[in-house]
Amino acid sequence: MKPTRTARLRRHVSPSNLIAVGAVLLAGCGVLSACGGSNDGNNVPGNTKPAFAGKVTVTRYDGVSDDLLTAGLGASGLASATAPAIANPTAPTAAELRRLAIYANYRALVDTAAKGGYGTLYGPNVDASGNVTQGSGMIAGTEYVTYSDDGTGQQNVVLLVQIPDSFDVNNPCIITATSSGSRGIYGAISTGEWGLKRKCAVAYTDKGTGAGPHDLATDTVALQDGTRTTRSAAGSNAHFAAPLTSSQLAAFNAATPNRLAFKHAHSQRNPEKDWGLFTLQAVQFAFWAINDKIAGTSGALVGSALPVRPDNTIVIASSISNGGGAAIAAAEQDTGGWIDGVAVGEPGLNLPPNTGVQVVRGGTTLPTTGKPLFDYVSFANVFRLCAASSASVATAPAQAFFTSLTTFPAGVQANRCAALKAAGLLTSTTAAAQADEALQKMRTYGWEPESDLVHASMSFYEIDPSVATTFGNALSRASVTDNLCGLSFAATDASFHPTAVSATALAQMAAVGNGIPPTSGVQLVNNNAQGGPTRSNQSVDSTGTRAANLDGALCLRNLLTGADAASQSLQAGIRQTLRTGNLQGKPALIVQGRNDALLPVNHGSRPYLGLNAKVEGGSSKLSYIEVMNAQHFDGFIDLVPGYDTLFVPLVLYEQRALDAMYANLKNGTPLPPSQVVRTTPRGGTPGAAPAINAANVPNFTSTPAAGDRISVSVSGGVATVSVPN
Repeated sequence: MKPTRTARLRRHVSPSNLIAVGAVLLAGCGVLSACGGSNDGNNVPGNTKPAFAGKVTVTRYDGVSDDLLTAGLGASGLASATAPAIANPTAPTAAELRRLAIYANYRALVDTAAKGGYGTLYGPNVDASGNVTQGSGMIAGTEYVTYSDDGTGQQNVVLLVQIPDSFDVNNPCIITATSSGSRGIYGAISTGEWGLKRKCAVAYTDKGTGAGPHDLATDTVALQDGTRTTRSAAGSNAHFAAPLTSSQLAAFNAATPNRLAFKHAHSQRNPEKDWGLFTLQAVQFAFWAINDKIAGTSGALVGSALPVRPDNTIVIASSISNGGGAAIAAAEQDTGGWIDGVAVGEPGLNLPPNTGVQVVRGGTTLPTTGKPLFDYVSFANVFRLCAASSASVATAPAQAFFTSLTTFPAGVQANRCAALKAAGLLTSTTAAAQADEALQKMRTYGWEPESDLVHASMSFYEIDPSVATTFGNALSRASVTDNLCGLSFAATDASFHPTAVSATALAQMAAVGNGIPPTSGVQLVNNNAQGGPTRSNQSVDSTGTRAANLDGALCLRNLLTGADAASQSLQAGIRQTLRTGNLQGKPALIVQGRNDALLPVNHGSRPYLGLNAKVEGGSSKLSYIEVMNAQHFDGFIDLVPGYDTLFVPLVLYEQRALDAMYANLKNGTPLPPSQVVRTTPRGGTPGAAPAINAANVPNFTSTPAAGDRISVSVSGGVATVSVPN
């Protein structure tokens, strides 16, 4: 176990233990076989590679032509609307895919518009102290990449460690950046940015998800670097191949042509149950890689102790969304003393039932809190499309898209409302009243009124059906051949029927996809649609109505309570993902936007604060920061007109949380108490909001006003989380 440490008692590396080792030495290629290539490190005595790690690829980036943070694009390149060029679009190189992945993932997670704060409040050219520099923000260093596998060749979780040349051996630090959503290995690059600027190594993992599909029609798969080959040629090196025999694949292709399998949905491993484990493995691999890099640079390690060890290194578990949930899972499961503190944004947290936690807002006890993700997202998948058409939110961003664009059939929201009424799920008799009723159901089930204006964009971009379908498959360990609830993944033609995915889209999908269709031209398909398999949101239901596949949504929802094998498997899968609330006394900061409509604060961060207080009592060191006028997708702020006028960037608060945690672990600076941060939206005209400034985004404080404090009390076995309006 790692000894208890304070800022005053930190142990540092003795110079006598090293041979001319320092931060400057990390800039060289040392004794590695090449500045870019595959090897298993330097075989340093005493620095044993973890047993779970396979072959290691080590690549050096000079910070000029290529780098760790921007892939050679610099701050301006990441902000450019023009994606990096691919010489041969149907056969991109590994280097081209890496550059494209960093570009796509950074922009998906961060608002890269100057008016939104990019380049002034945050971004590669803003240094660790918040100063705006004139540089490109490129960071030289080395990457170590491997698979974590259990011996089957089926797990193949990617682990990546970025070690900047500036890494300070005398003040070592590691930050985790587990991928968000279902993304690939660079799916938390915006979290890694903080660590690289702080001269920390960054430990990434894709946590058993990723964007490179198994194209079942051509039987081709992605490799670790995103390039593609046949399943037979890839063998155990495939990042993911659906576990099917040749005869099973042939039968499925004959009955269900042109489909694709994705790792999160179709690995049949319920990877979420191991997200904490994979995050811990990333940390362990990082320690090995750092010491290997030091040895490769200096030529040797001297002394009985490795220079970078758990007892002398600050380790912060971090990331956002599902990656943030993985960081919390890792901290709960950390029995080896690998993690010192936690700082996460908008984490995905599945809480157990009957926790004895209640949430009170403004003096009113909220009726529905602490549900697991599949529960509330399957609920939203039924009601949100209708709710978003309420006249009370008619001006919501993206609501106009339902009539101005052809993504959905005309009248689909009214159709969904009417179908809900016909199914006995609504009682109102007019479309307007049905929409209002559905919106109220969303509020009663845990969404705050501040999320109302986000429902339209969530619906238009099909976020609920995509999440419900992928997690439904994953949690129930469904095979792609099961076509769970009649749903599958395929590209579709102009008539919305399945067709072969384009060669270009497939070749680049590991880099630009998010791993959770709809993505990169791959759509959700309703196999049971009248008239044959059809893109789900355009399909005709069993009732003859174009209601965006309410049949499929109800099927997914019913898995929560059903008694059939698929339902029982899903319910067991959820139980494997539940958090305990026990952070083992580790200091922790959670930051989330009150307007979050994907992971509502009432189902994760707020009740987790109460559960932690109930479990840890006086040992708890968790603080929760709730940011007003902030929601889940910073990448939408410059994408969807109206987001810019309504919402501030949460990434800024995630970075501030990391600053606070580092100061706590390094210097003993107290963490801020739980509080609401009252920001000011930019306002103005949708799509043309004025530039943000520091006054819009005040920091959290060590002494919040009484009316801003979030408190927790435990009495009679019940934890009460009290949140101000």
